[in-house]
Amino acid sequence: MNECFGRKYILNGKLEQADSFDNTLVYEGDSVYEVIRMIRNTPVFFYDHMERLESSVRNQKKQILAEKETLKRDILSLTKADRKKEVNLKIVFNYNKDSFNYLIYYIEPIYPTEKQYREGVKGILYYAERKDPGSKVINHKLRSSIFHKLILDGGYEALLVNENGQVTEGSRSNIFFLGKDHLVTAPENVILCGITRKHILDICTENNIMVKWAVSKLTGSQNMRPFL
Repeated sequence: MNECFGRKYILNGKLEQADSFDNTLVYEGDSVYEVIRMIRNTPVFFYDHMERLESSVRNQKKQILAEKETLKRDILSLTKADRKKEVNLKIVFNYNKDSFNYLIYYIEPIYPTEKQYREGVKGILYYAERKDPGSKVINHKLRSSIFHKLILDGGYEALLVNENGQVTEGSRSNIFFLGKDHLVTAPENVILCGITRKHILDICTENNIMVKWAVSKLTGSQNMRPFL
């Protein structure tokens, strides 16, 4: 299945046809990436995503394959060639042996429906934790395993549980628990810190909403087997 959702994509600064998209450039070797929401051809929180992308590259001891101004120019080129009202954009730095490539392409947006916003969604527990929570890297094996589990259980999101039986984050989201007069969320050293999470915490600071840093411990007789 071709992950590229649009008619065009960017490979190392060059505009290409989607039918030439090669998934191995994403999933073979090591890949650092970001996914950015696009609204009316504009990347939301662009510089926040660029800061995290650069941080992930440094943490993985890799080299930057394109500076943020280059990426900004390439995104503009893609949006002019393939205009979409609302979509997600993926930036990938791929390091495979002696071949280094960067890609920019659209992926299909998946967001809750109005009914799901009103009534909530089904979550499942998945026993896994990120090996390097400070970096946004592609773990194809873990991603595929979670995806299949969600399909089998009819879940929308998987809450990750570490080897200590603590709920840390979602497989593609950060989580907050609502207390009587405060929010609870996991500390930054055990999760991949999301961009939306960053802005939620800023709103909490601006409005004097208390935030407690903790991971929630599961109780009961769950049979826990960490997936690493």
